[in-house]
Amino acid sequence: MPLYMTNAAQGVIDDAAKKKIAADITRIHCDVTDAPPAFVHAFFVEDAPHMPLDDKSAFLLGSIRAGRNDEQKAQIIEEMRQSIHEHAGLQLDDIQVVIRDTPASWVMEGGDIMPEPGEEEAWFTAHEAKQAAENA
Repeated sequence: MPLYMTNAAQGVIDDAAKKKIAADITRIHCDVTDAPPAFVHAFFVEDAPHMPLDDKSAFLLGSIRAGRNDEQKAQIIEEMRQSIHEHAGLQLDDIQVVIRDTPASWVMEGGDIMPEPGEEEAWFTAHEAKQAAENA
């Protein structure tokens, strides 16, 4: 968590562009929210059912931890649209981005419930201690 899923018709976003967009997704999310990069997940699907897209469009759905303000969400949306535009060559008007809030308590990462925004350091300390105990 966060989870970003990009859907486009097959071949619209080539593998080289996917790598660049995925790196941008991680960087943008972390720059805007101060979340650790290890939490960010970016996936690409092609021709997902119930999401008809033509050969000149893309749809990015981001599920992020609740608690981010509207300004942060708007920045994420705009910068991620720009990344897809730049790397996949799609027009900005053909790139849809939706961000939805998900309570941290609804998500597990590495076998533990996600921390609330701002509580990551304590979460990593407890998570690493738990893993060390399990591996001892």
